[in-house]
Amino acid sequence: MNRAHRMPFGATVREDGGVAFALWAPSGGDVRLEHRPVGGENTTHPMARDAQGWHTLTLPGAAHGDGYRFHLPDGTAVPDPASRFNPEDVHGPSVVIDPRRHQWRDDAWRGRPWEEAVVYELHIGAFTAEGTFNAARERLGDLAELGVTAIELMPLADFPGRRNWGYDGVLQFAPDASYGTPDELKALVDAAHGLGLMVLIDVVYNHFGPEGNYLHAYCPEFFNPAHRTPWGSAINFDGPGARTVRDFFIHNALYWVEEYRFDGLRMDAIHAIRDDSHPHIVQEIRDALQAGPGRERHIHIVLENDTNQASMLARDGHGVPVAGTAQWNDDLHHAVHVLATGERDGYYADYADDPVCSFACALAEGFVYQGQPSAFRNGERRGEPSTRLPSQAFVSFLQTHDQVGNRAFGERLHALGDPVLTRAAMACLLLSPHVPMLFMGDEFAASTPFLYFCDFGPELAKAVSDGRRSEFGGFAAFKDEAARARIPDPNAESTFLASKLNWRERGSRAHFARFSEVQQLLELRRRLIVPHLAGSTGAGVFLCENGTLRVHWDLGPPREGHEGRTATRLHLFAHFGDGPDAAAVSPPGTLVYSSGARQAEPGAMLLERGAVHATLEDMRGG
Repeated sequence: MNRAHRMPFGATVREDGGVAFALWAPSGGDVRLEHRPVGGENTTHPMARDAQGWHTLTLPGAAHGDGYRFHLPDGTAVPDPASRFNPEDVHGPSVVIDPRRHQWRDDAWRGRPWEEAVVYELHIGAFTAEGTFNAARERLGDLAELGVTAIELMPLADFPGRRNWGYDGVLQFAPDASYGTPDELKALVDAAHGLGLMVLIDVVYNHFGPEGNYLHAYCPEFFNPAHRTPWGSAINFDGPGARTVRDFFIHNALYWVEEYRFDGLRMDAIHAIRDDSHPHIVQEIRDALQAGPGRERHIHIVLENDTNQASMLARDGHGVPVAGTAQWNDDLHHAVHVLATGERDGYYADYADDPVCSFACALAEGFVYQGQPSAFRNGERRGEPSTRLPSQAFVSFLQTHDQVGNRAFGERLHALGDPVLTRAAMACLLLSPHVPMLFMGDEFAASTPFLYFCDFGPELAKAVSDGRRSEFGGFAAFKDEAARARIPDPNAESTFLASKLNWRERGSRAHFARFSEVQQLLELRRRLIVPHLAGSTGAGVFLCENGTLRVHWDLGPPREGHEGRTATRLHLFAHFGDGPDAAAVSPPGTLVYSSGARQAEPGAMLLERGAVHATLEDMRGG
């Protein structure tokens, strides 16, 4: 089978031979196409311009693998903003790709329902020593063995230089060549599907990176100066000419899902997308995906949204998401971080009064902030009520690339926090009805940091390095210049290399013990909890007292094929208090997991510090 997404942008290999080239630049003058056939010399050709600002040309002799770029009236040569591949980086020529040449083996793949998701976030460059699509493919079996069911790739859109987190991408359709070729990425997705793994891609639709974005030079219609952002004028989703801009990003979403067979998107920072029109661009992308590939297989959209808009996660009368399938749940992370480390700086201050209760609330209801004033935001109200949402509307985690990498030295939670409390929080997460997410290396308590890294040109590189060190100057630990100088330079190759996982350490005793525990918890989740998740519809109920949390969730009956058809209640107790023991009434039901809990007397138990106890109660007869 071969897959190709048809779109009006970029270079399209025609079925009858040749290549059709198209560039949208309404304000641009005459545009010429530079074409370089494989093994041949450059030639330039005038492009025809229509009234809508499209510049088009069909070259009968052009073919897969040819290089090309566009020459502007001032002589500047720019890559195709819809380039499928840019092997000479963001300033170099684009390459014609015929996606029909790749033969897929996953025609029977229909995805997986969202309640089965156990997500694993990874950075292709830092996941393996080689840092390539091919090397990552060789590790997929390890993730499937762990119990992961979905991998989430940090952004792949072509970025400047040889290394980057991915959020500085400027060529939205071109997987960065430092990781490999388009066919190698497709082979990774194909192999993942063969192992039963979904693959999500992180996309950035709120800005373009600061180096290599030429759109400002020849297509100002791509931006709306009425909206200002930290990156300048916002991407134009709601101003004059917005229809073509919106189509560009809708096609990008469809492109990744249709041509690369991704199972969905993680949409970065949608709170930074400025769109006052209706429907919102996120909604329109969702509709396009559901009307297209979503008719044949499960397609999911995960949102990052600092404003906690529960309305973006609402379900229709059939339980189908109207926009986002789920949202990254920073509230749960922040509560756990305060609980485990005692840190209260910055946004952690909003969770400092009672982090155990904040954690319990996040487990039960998803968001902690559902419209309350935020002290960190100077009293501004944050969030919307989330109690009508199912727990699977929240992707929850103990750490992510952001929460680790935005620290000066990229320390992971298990290197910072109380190990007893961190271990207990991990068990609570993996046994909850939320969709759990691990950041690469979580599963074996990786000792390597994950630092912020990039590879900009000299002038921008210095500004980024100076800016990062200045940013940390507000913290007491970095008040003096000597302390700030110890912060790793984001542009240094050593910073990137230090962030690569060391897979050898997974076999050592302490790291393998963590791996085995996570694997055991995920197997319990798969066998005992996941079969009940499809029918759950609303929030849980929580209580917290003296460092002990109690949460229960009413789940649905088991899926077809599992014994019994009655609803089920999941009970979770955990003790995070300072005291050695806490008394608790034993929850009813069949034991799912217990660590640090012991029977005190009939109907009662004692919980050690860090204890976690979970049961499933059959609700037959109420």
